[in-house]
Amino acid sequence: MADTKREIERKYEGPAADGGTEMPDLSGVPGVARVVDKGVAELDATYYDTPDQRLATASLTLRRRTGGDDAGWHLKLPVSEGVRDEIQAPLSDTVPRAITGLVRSRVRDAELVPLVRLRSARDIRHLVDDSGALLAEVSLDRVRADRLGGDGTAEWTELEVELADDGDPAFLDKVEKKLRKAGLSRSTSSSKLAKALSTTGKRAKKPAPGKDPDTAGDHALAYLRAQYDAIVDLDPAVRRDLPDSVHSMRVATRRMRSTFRSYGKILDRAVTDPIGDELKWLAGELGVDRDQEVLTERLTESLGRLPRTLLSGPVRTRLRTWAHARHGGSRRRLIAVLDGKRYLALLTALDALVTDPPLLKGAEGDPAKVIAKAVRKDFGKVSDLVEQALDRPPGADRDHAMHEARKKAKRTRYAAEAAAPALGGPAAGLVKSMKSLQSLLGDHQDSVMTREALRELAALAHAAGESSFTYGVLYGREEQRAAEAEAALPGTWEKIEAQAAV
Repeated sequence: MADTKREIERKYEGPAADGGTEMPDLSGVPGVARVVDKGVAELDATYYDTPDQRLATASLTLRRRTGGDDAGWHLKLPVSEGVRDEIQAPLSDTVPRAITGLVRSRVRDAELVPLVRLRSARDIRHLVDDSGALLAEVSLDRVRADRLGGDGTAEWTELEVELADDGDPAFLDKVEKKLRKAGLSRSTSSSKLAKALSTTGKRAKKPAPGKDPDTAGDHALAYLRAQYDAIVDLDPAVRRDLPDSVHSMRVATRRMRSTFRSYGKILDRAVTDPIGDELKWLAGELGVDRDQEVLTERLTESLGRLPRTLLSGPVRTRLRTWAHARHGGSRRRLIAVLDGKRYLALLTALDALVTDPPLLKGAEGDPAKVIAKAVRKDFGKVSDLVEQALDRPPGADRDHAMHEARKKAKRTRYAAEAAAPALGGPAAGLVKSMKSLQSLLGDHQDSVMTREALRELAALAHAAGESSFTYGVLYGREEQRAAEAEAALPGTWEKIEAQAAV
């Protein structure tokens, strides 16, 4: 099993870098009642990475550490500047499976090998308030780094301030003010490993930022690369079941696939179509979990709005049991997908695509012409589908037409997102319009799916001898929500057509 800890810390260097400066006096920091000496801990950590340092390039660190009160395997995932999630697993001779999965989107089939050994003498102080509660831990680390498989070594001293769990990040500013008066400044290295790699041998360089987009191809590729990065970055979050991670990853796959289809004059579809098919497969697998989340949230919200007089039988218990059973099964299936060869092959294909894109002659064209034409074409398809939906009577055919219009609205929105840096206001306006249309049509489709779920729940309740009355009430309310969306569509579409200017 692995545990997760949110780590908020800052690193400092200065006079202490020469090893001749003691721990600064921090007793005067506002809010600190006592500075508790916790002694010196001897830490010994071996850092693992691929030979070409894929983890370090992505600012991830993986180590096996002994000594101190948290010996074990530690994987640190960046959240924001100075904030990381630390995944901890017990000591073992090999990297635990709970951790290898979290780095798989980066490591792929490469081997994780020991790169650097860091040995630190950590002089620890606890800053506590007048109730004895921990505010922050301050440590002065005297570090020796050895490059494994080479002759590089380095030594330095640095100071770390780590905020206590659930602490106020503003407290770190108070500590920093005191440290600056003592002559210390923020460290130029983001982590001990980063400093060790740069001072003991060759460190893999992060990709240089690309030039500002110029051609139509530049704009399409910039959008594609952003979606590729999102898929790889979100992989660990999806595995950890973090909020909105599945949805965000699914959206990235859809954006990329839509870009292939919208910009077929820029990117060779003979190459992108097979990759698009695999992205559609991945989006479908992600959707099993996401669609269940949406249904459960909608049903829970609807139940919460019902008066007690309309609640008959153990409806809430039935809903929780149904949702839990579906979620557990879909989660296991999704993790199996992310661990499978097909997903790895897709990541490899995407990597090759963004590294060596299959550009066509249209990629060299003026964005104002090539990209604008593609967006207008997508908008025209949305227009045709909305008109079809409006012409059909209420029922299954209209439901289907509105669902198809919703999918094309998404595609047009994503095409306009990619076009916005080149086309400016008109494309940004279309993004907003398509988002509004997508929301309306999405609420209608959610109602269709919710009614299917309610029929299933009612059947389960009936088979168990429970009342199905409440499910019927909710079904009727969902029918009303769908009717309201259908009634709002003509006016919404009329406004969108009047505003369209790409």
